[in-house]
Amino acid sequence: MRPWLTHYPAGVPANINPDIYTSLVEMIDESMKKYADRPAFANMGKSMTFGELDKLSRDFGAYLYSRGLNPGDKIALMMPNLLQYPVALYGCLRAGLIVVNTNPLYTPREMEHQFVDSEVKAIVIAENFAANLEQIIAKTAIRTVIVTSLGEQLGLKGHIVNFMVRYVKRLVPKFNLVNSVSFTDALNGGKTFELPIFKSNADDTIFLQYTGGTTGVAKGAMLSNRNMVANMLQMKVLIEPSFPSATACYVMSPLPLYHIFACTVNAFGLFSLGHCSILITNPRDLPSVIKEFNNYPIALMTGVNTLFNALCNHPDFAKADVSHLKVAVAGAMALQKAVNDRWRAITGIDITEGYGMTEAAPVVAVNPLTGGRIGTIGMPVPSTEVRIADANDNPIALGGVGEIQVRGPQVMKGYYNQPTETLKTIRNGWLCTGDIGTMDEEGYFRIVDRLKDMILVSGFNVYPNEIEEITTQHPKVLEAAAVGIKDEHSGEAIKLFVVKKDDSLTENELRTFLREQLTAYKNPKIVIFKTELPKTNVGKVLRRLLRD
Repeated sequence: MRPWLTHYPAGVPANINPDIYTSLVEMIDESMKKYADRPAFANMGKSMTFGELDKLSRDFGAYLYSRGLNPGDKIALMMPNLLQYPVALYGCLRAGLIVVNTNPLYTPREMEHQFVDSEVKAIVIAENFAANLEQIIAKTAIRTVIVTSLGEQLGLKGHIVNFMVRYVKRLVPKFNLVNSVSFTDALNGGKTFELPIFKSNADDTIFLQYTGGTTGVAKGAMLSNRNMVANMLQMKVLIEPSFPSATACYVMSPLPLYHIFACTVNAFGLFSLGHCSILITNPRDLPSVIKEFNNYPIALMTGVNTLFNALCNHPDFAKADVSHLKVAVAGAMALQKAVNDRWRAITGIDITEGYGMTEAAPVVAVNPLTGGRIGTIGMPVPSTEVRIADANDNPIALGGVGEIQVRGPQVMKGYYNQPTETLKTIRNGWLCTGDIGTMDEEGYFRIVDRLKDMILVSGFNVYPNEIEEITTQHPKVLEAAAVGIKDEHSGEAIKLFVVKKDDSLTENELRTFLREQLTAYKNPKIVIFKTELPKTNVGKVLRRLLRD
């Protein structure tokens, strides 16, 4: 029973056919030919057409094949939003490789875990982060290293960008990666080789997308061709009535393509409709984001609550040309009502909120692009069942509160090399999200709370276990517990409670240690020293009491 179907907007079907393409590459090939002359992506004023992307991605895939990488091998992509990203992404998929999207802000320790666990054999990395790779590469199976600069695909302007990044802002630490090649050299090398056409089956894994799941140990969600094709089509049929493929439109893409939301929605869903994504390299640089509204007639924008909030509070945004903007979509974290109210006052439109998780490739539910319900995560996308279940996985009556569980073609195959964790997360065919919610009579869902202790900082998952484990590695720390607290800017922030082993430990000393071990968004906003932590009678720390 799917009560939401009668409330779907006109033109949105109840179901999609996830088997219309055997592989995601079939859709990519089709779109590149169909929209060859249209711009596909733009970055820092330079655009790249579908046709140019077709040729460059083939050259890139051919280079990877020439280096001995075979279908099924894994490759990490570790860079911000640059034109190189889609070139590499589509080239890797065409070469039959499994893509391991990696946050470039990861510390060497975090990189090592992901690269060893996923068994990556190659990497494309922005030079800004190459020094971190140098520290840990010997512990991995990586043998092919392609290093790119921020300006490498920008033509003459790229030389200016690279000079500023390297020598003025000094954002590229010195590194020495033996036998690495530049992105340009890889493309030139690929021109001399022919890329074979590799057959890929619907069930073949094409992405290992890392997430902490329920335990806090980062796990690779195995996303297949069918998973990605399904979620791409689910996005396509929801977007097409408002943004038909007959007319190209410009889409603001500040979310990084290494994040599964932007990867599925921008690199595949909008791509399949022939629309152009404006890639924002550094969304924290608000003037650069605002400038793109004046450079392009942006009709659609994806983002997170924190970005919408920051834009609304920037004095120049009210002066930007948002006259073409029809839809803004928020994902990855909860949208705050106050932010939507400010956004509407400036732009004249509401922000459309959706919901998903990495394990669902990722979109599960979304409000209609126009006329949705503020404060809800919307209705499930086509071909998707969502239910509210009790602690025993039994469905709860309408209006009841319980765990949100999902079933549909976009749900992952499981976690890579983690069968036990897979069984905990997918039970009787249902993906158990760990999120507590409720559904109304029309099929709109609302998030009430989270079952897990996961903390969501600006759309990124932070797991208390990891923070606590690293903190307790400090020789002067006895115990630690991390909890999430509400934060105006990032949705949630980390509050860390610490019991000292050595009274000489200072907050500054501890923060310096944590900054070396954890990427910025995982560092605590507040550190509290306590003489003891509240625990159960078996010694388990009561995070709930700390949170309260």
